[in-house]
Amino acid sequence: MATPKGNPPKNPIDGVLVIDKPVGMTSHDVISRVRRAANQKKVGHAGTLDPDATGVLVVALGRATRLVPYLQAGRKTYDARMRLGVTTSTLDAAGEVLTTTDASGVDEPHLCEALKRFVGEIEQIPPMVSAVKIDGERLYAKARRGEEVDRPARRVTIHDIVLEDFVAGPQAEAEFLVTCSAGTYVRSLAADVGEVLGVGAHLIALRRLASGSFSVEQAIDLDTLAELGERGALSEALLSPGAAVSDYDTRIATPDEVTATSFGQALEPTGRTGPIALLDEQGTLLAMIEDRDGRARHLVVLAPAGAQS
Repeated sequence: MATPKGNPPKNPIDGVLVIDKPVGMTSHDVISRVRRAANQKKVGHAGTLDPDATGVLVVALGRATRLVPYLQAGRKTYDARMRLGVTTSTLDAAGEVLTTTDASGVDEPHLCEALKRFVGEIEQIPPMVSAVKIDGERLYAKARRGEEVDRPARRVTIHDIVLEDFVAGPQAEAEFLVTCSAGTYVRSLAADVGEVLGVGAHLIALRRLASGSFSVEQAIDLDTLAELGERGALSEALLSPGAAVSDYDTRIATPDEVTATSFGQALEPTGRTGPIALLDEQGTLLAMIEDRDGRARHLVVLAPAGAQS
C-alpha cells in the first residue's frame, strides 16, 4: 500500500531506478516525478540529459545518492542524428540558425572518414548551453543572458562510432551510434564533424541507450513509475546499491571489516587500483573503497554507523 501523500515513508527507499526519460523534460523534472512516486526527498541523478534528449537516466534514492559519482563514471552509448549544412547557436535544433551551406557534396564515404577521425582521445570545448561551471556559474545561465565566454577544452574519449543511416541532400542527415566516455558532448561532436566536412552540422535527435552497466532495455517509463508508486511497489523496478555498482571490482568484507567500515576505519589494502565495491557476505554494499597511502580508504560508506556483522 502506498504511503499517503505528504507523509514521509517510515523506511525510505535506498536503491537505483533506471528511467527512460521522455523528450521535452529536464532531468530535474524526472527527479521531481521520482520524489513524488517514492514520497521522499532524497533523490538524485547520474548524468544529465538535455530536455530534447531521451533514454537512460540513472536515478539514485536514499543512501544510494552517495553513489552518484560512481554511477555516472562509466561509458555512455548514444543513438544520435545530425543535420549537415546548418549550424545553430546551441549546436542542436533548439537554437537559432547561424549558417546554411549546401551539403550535397557530402557522400557516405566522406562522412565515414570524418567520423573515424574522432575515434580515440580528443579535446572538446563544452557548449555554452552546458551545465559546466565557469566562475561559479553554470554556462547555460550565462547563455540565457546572451553571454559568450571562453571555455577550456576537455579531454574525452570516443570509443567507437558507427554510421547507421545517411540521407544525402542539401541538408543531409546522418544517424550514428557513438560509445564515449563520461563528459562527452554529442552535440559538440556533431558540430565538429560538420566543421571537418566543411558544411557545418547540428544535432537533431539524441537517445542514450546505455550508461555504464545500465541499459534502456531495463529502464521504466514515467507512466510505469507512477503506477508502481501508487501501488507502493517501486521495489519491483529498484536495483539494490550493490547491484547498481556491479561493474566495479568487489571485495567481500570479513566480520571485523564490516565493523571497521561502520566506524569509517581504514582496512587492509586491496592491492588493486581504482574504486572497489566492498560487500558483506550477503552481497549488501557496505562502501566504496580505494587504496591510498598503504591502506584501503573509504570513499563513501553506506553501512549504518556502529553496525556489526
